[in-house]
Amino acid sequence: MLIGQVGRAFRAITLLCAIAGGAPAVLRAGPLEHADIDAIGRPAEPFGLPTSVVRRGELNEKWLGLERELADELTVLALCEEHRENCSLPARRFLDMVAVARDRDGRARLGEINRGFNLAIRAISDQAQYGATDVWRAPLGTLAAGAGDCEDYAIAKWVALRAAGIAAEDLRLVILRDTLRHEDHAVAAARLDGRWWLLDNRRMAMVEDVGARHWQPLFVIDHDGVRQYRNEPAPVVAAIVQPPAAAWATLASLGP
Repeated sequence: MLIGQVGRAFRAITLLCAIAGGAPAVLRAGPLEHADIDAIGRPAEPFGLPTSVVRRGELNEKWLGLERELADELTVLALCEEHRENCSLPARRFLDMVAVARDRDGRARLGEINRGFNLAIRAISDQAQYGATDVWRAPLGTLAAGAGDCEDYAIAKWVALRAAGIAAEDLRLVILRDTLRHEDHAVAAARLDGRWWLLDNRRMAMVEDVGARHWQPLFVIDHDGVRQYRNEPAPVVAAIVQPPAAAWATLASLGP
């Protein structure tokens, strides 16, 4: 699992967030009957399907590469937060969007991030931009280029939502299949009051996962790593998973 590597990136983001007391129970990747059910009996993942941990493969490699870039950028952002006069333009734009979102509550906070990055980034394929397929970039690289594909939008929104105060356990990246367009797609997902909202670069309005009828989820990524969706419905039973190792206690208690 990628806990050690992803942990380095998220330790940097603690400098962007104040520390709140306590370490509540959180969900982590593990056996199906625990990892896919939250404390009040709802499916823990967007789309309500169970998942299995992915320990190796191309997607893991992409995530590791992104994690290294993300760790560097989060350190830059943390320093920039303290000394705005030394910020690059992409870093200032990122922090400005986060600041606006922090002043909103509930769905309005998610909506600010969704709209802000949809307007700040021009949609372009990796082949057209890099001459390669499936290139993943961290937010500042994407904002510097002013362009990116669906994964770049989703990654930027995911990081910005965390910086804006959304708990790590309530954020996901979802890789899915658009059955209408017959192509793979990626979105950020945020859980609010037990409901998963999807932030898509193709629309300003967010859609709830239960209303995304033409999307077939394939993989989901969070601060614990990569998991693959299974096609059977998740069992609805109550289960609480205690916080993972002490290295994650600080992450679990982060707040705006």
